[in-house]
Amino acid sequence: MHYETLTFDITDNVAVVSLNRPEVMNALNTQMRAEITDAVTQGGREARVVVLTATGRAFCSGQDLGDRANVANIDLERTLRDEYVPMLRAIFDCPVPTICAVNGAAAGAGANLALAADVVIATESAFFLQAFTRIGLIPDAGGTWTLPRQMGLAKAMGAALFADKISARQADDWGMIWEAIEDDAFDAHWRARAAHLANGPTAAYARVKTAIRASFDNDLEAQLAVEARLQGECGKTRDFKEGVVAFLEKRPAKYEGR
Repeated sequence: MHYETLTFDITDNVAVVSLNRPEVMNALNTQMRAEITDAVTQGGREARVVVLTATGRAFCSGQDLGDRANVANIDLERTLRDEYVPMLRAIFDCPVPTICAVNGAAAGAGANLALAADVVIATESAFFLQAFTRIGLIPDAGGTWTLPRQMGLAKAMGAALFADKISARQADDWGMIWEAIEDDAFDAHWRARAAHLANGPTAAYARVKTAIRASFDNDLEAQLAVEARLQGECGKTRDFKEGVVAFLEKRPAKYEGR
């Protein structure tokens, strides 16, 4: 697929999907949503980690509201169902780890797009904004699911109702994201994090994602059963055998991702 709203590159098993509409702060339109869906899906098939980031001073300002005539006639339910859901499912269901490297403002659906990733790393100058109630809407793009799980009910409710800016440092402190990094170290840092995952036990990472997400719907006994089943699968991988041998030989493991 030829991309017009983003750039896509795979190098050393790291797929980087970079939103590229900086003139509108990488606002999401129909084409961009379709291209994100395709690029993340391709990255999940061909790489061992997928990174979502952006060009310009913002990560993503949310839904593109630039066309007033289009906005006035927009069917929000259809748009969410037919365009946002496939994009978010591509990220949630990605078989390899996903990182969102938030390089600037992440507002509205842009904030929740970022939070859909497994790991969120933000530059300290970035912020997150659940802007929806400012225009008479509720958080969407998965926000009502991710926010209470990542930052707790009280913080999630306040963020949604008041629509206040949440700095990257606050988001880090509240458990909303993995880490906030000084601006001048940000690019090198997320690339090093991505490289670490790209060289790790990919099959185990996939099962980490499955197990942790299952825990929200399981009681203890059910979750212990999930752990046993997935650990049994991990124990049959080449990476497990390599990890044990490397440990015994006191050397770094050389994982193949299988």
